Amino acid sequence: MTYDLARFQGSFPAVITPFRDGKVDIKAFEAFLEWQMAEGTNGFVPCGTTGESPNLSVDEFSAVVSSAVKVAKGKVPVIAGTGSNSTQHAIETTQLAQKLGAAAALVVTPYYNRPTQEGLYLHFRAIAEATKLPIFIYNIPGRSAVDMTVDTMARLSRLANVVGVKDATANLQRVTQQRLACGPDFVQLSGEDGTALAFNAHGGVGCISVTANVAPRLCAEFQAATLAGDYKKARGLHERLMPLHEELFCETSPAPVKYALSVMGKCEPLCRLPLAPLSEASKARVRAALTKAGLTN
Repeated sequence: MTYDLARFQGSFPAVITPFRDGKVDIKAFEAFLEWQMAEGTNGFVPCGTTGESPNLSVDEFSAVVSSAVKVAKGKVPVIAGTGSNSTQHAIETTQLAQKLGAAAALVVTPYYNRPTQEGLYLHFRAIAEATKLPIFIYNIPGRSAVDMTVDTMARLSRLANVVGVKDATANLQRVTQQRLACGPDFVQLSGEDGTALAFNAHGGVGCISVTANVAPRLCAEFQAATLAGDYKKARGLHERLMPLHEELFCETSPAPVKYALSVMGKCEPLCRLPLAPLSEASKARVRAALTKAGLTN
């Protein structure tokens, strides 16, 4: 089985899930994605960490992924977040994403369980064998409490449909180590906006980004510059975006990014518990970062 891996390059916002009156606001979500498309975003990643995936029901997951596929119209890929700390649940969600028309699945390392490296390998192999979708490993030790080693990733990369990684380790040595172990065609996407410039210099080809929710055009231009080898332009854009990269994590994401989007009139600033509303001090920091980036007055 072969995949068009060139589709998975550039700026991929880990898109928020808007809420209104306790329910997913599909109208706001689709309008938000239409705006993202118009701004040059290279693809959507719904139902990831930023999309509050742990707090979505199966029906809500289906509605969100279906909406993303509908808006994308095949013009850009939809990488659905389908991971779970239950292997069987992850299989079922990945199969559902395939049925709904997603182009790929983003599968997080199992959180809370803290599996061994062999457990990680067997978990991802079971999911890969249950779907035809290309699979991206989501390695985020800070949230999952387990770090997939380069050796385990290399083993998984030999499976036909394990095609890449969203690397949120912020360990820049990993990019080269994974490239050498998994091969140059293994798609490496940064999961950490603040190091995305260096990540691509080491061999990455894009970013699954929080900041791209609020600055899609700037993030897409930044990624295009790195892919073209224009690191002078990329560095300038990166420096312009850095205050946002920092302040969108002043409290637990996605509370800051949802507040930023509410300032921009894109959604309500609502997260589901246990995520708390943003504090007034943090709101001021986010507004200042938006202004510094030239996104608000």
